[in-house]
Amino acid sequence: MNHPRDNDSLRPRRDFLSTTATLGSALLVSPLAHSGSAAHSYQPRYILGSCMYGYTGLAEIVPQVRQIGAVALDIWPKVHGNQREQLDAMGERNFADLLAHHGVTLGCITQYKLGPFGLQDEMRLAQRLGCHTMVSGGHGPRGLQGAELKAAVAVFVEKMKPHLAVAEETGVTIAIENHGDNLMESPDAMKWLVELRTSENLAIAFAPYHLPQDEKLLGDLIRSLEGGIAMFYAWQYGMGCHKKLPKEQELLQLPGRGRLDFLPLLDALRETRYTGWTEIFMHPVPRGIPILESTSAVTREINRSRKYLANLAS
Repeated sequence: MNHPRDNDSLRPRRDFLSTTATLGSALLVSPLAHSGSAAHSYQPRYILGSCMYGYTGLAEIVPQVRQIGAVALDIWPKVHGNQREQLDAMGERNFADLLAHHGVTLGCITQYKLGPFGLQDEMRLAQRLGCHTMVSGGHGPRGLQGAELKAAVAVFVEKMKPHLAVAEETGVTIAIENHGDNLMESPDAMKWLVELRTSENLAIAFAPYHLPQDEKLLGDLIRSLEGGIAMFYAWQYGMGCHKKLPKEQELLQLPGRGRLDFLPLLDALRETRYTGWTEIFMHPVPRGIPILESTSAVTREINRSRKYLANLAS
């Protein structure tokens, strides 16, 4: 629900957060060199997913954002995290103050629970907090191919029109993840979404985990979606995320742990001049726990993956 008084009280914070995001982006997008890439190399623009810390408090998570080379936070609701619920409990003003104190912005709200057709109030919240990205899933039949798939994606795009009107009004991009077991699970569906969309405020949240673990295929798919990706998850399949595994096997989802070579993916992002968010990511089992026991250990593990991605350019 929109609260006019909150709008006025949050305006100075929004101005600060917007400025911080702009400056942070300029600092993070800098040249990297390696022998296998063109002269103008690419460095990701990182965002920190709150669910990597399970149900840890926001006051403990927010200071980690800068420590992993990011400037923005992606907040998740239950069951993966509960930071979206924490925001409601602490209030928008206190949440904005916490971010501002640590020089951090709210870069994304992830909301699968509400679905892509239930985000209108959430987009107005995002606007009040200076957030411009929202991730959700693609509702619709799964397992379609060819003309049937294209028709189903066209129906989805049509249903999204009133929600995209609010997205344009609030300056929010709705990024649909290619999550398994939904309409957008396949490369063809992702391509149709970008081709058929009626607004650039509808985009893809690109998750390699849910796609064939083939570096060339993934790189070529990124190129085919040029201009249509708003979130890139640095996340691979490893040994999966649905069965309880020894921690060393569970961590194989992270860049530099599993077998997937991320260099062709980073090259494709560079070639397409990708400027959206990159989130180093995995799911623990069960959901809602941190990926490692302590906050400092989670941060070190994310930085381990970030170092791997950086070293690809050396």
